[in-house]
Amino acid sequence: MEGLLLAAAQWLDAVGVGPWARGSGIVYPVANTLHLLGLVMLVGGIGVVDLRIAGLWRTIPVEPLSRALTRVAILGLIVMVASGSVLLAADGRTLAGSHVFHCMLVVIGVALANAAAFRWIWGDRIGGWLGQVPVAARVMAMLSIALWLTAAALGRWIAYS
Repeated sequence: MEGLLLAAAQWLDAVGVGPWARGSGIVYPVANTLHLLGLVMLVGGIGVVDLRIAGLWRTIPVEPLSRALTRVAILGLIVMVASGSVLLAADGRTLAGSHVFHCMLVVIGVALANAAAFRWIWGDRIGGWLGQVPVAARVMAMLSIALWLTAAALGRWIAYS
């Protein structure tokens, strides 16, 4: 994984993102702030949906909540990918060698796979969840919360590793 990340960082340097991110006193802090905003949108949006599916707020219908907040979460993920690319470009060599960063990327991959599997398995059925949500769906929602919070924590720990 280190080689792939290093290649990505080198490509970002070659297209000018790395020098731009390192050469300005404002680019890195803005990218970092946008990354945090994206995290709040992602975890806040999908976290509320996951908590509802897991069993909280049973009077709120799942389908309209999911429809509204999944869009917020997806937009947050897009913001994080864009801002994360700038952050990677600014410090690619260090991040490519960071075990914590590698772990975070793996956790994100598993979280995205869980989200895709959830949509594939349950996507058309959530409108009918007026009462009890299937146990497997609740487990996947709780796993989602755990995975996204773990990815967020690992992201914060990168600076200390």
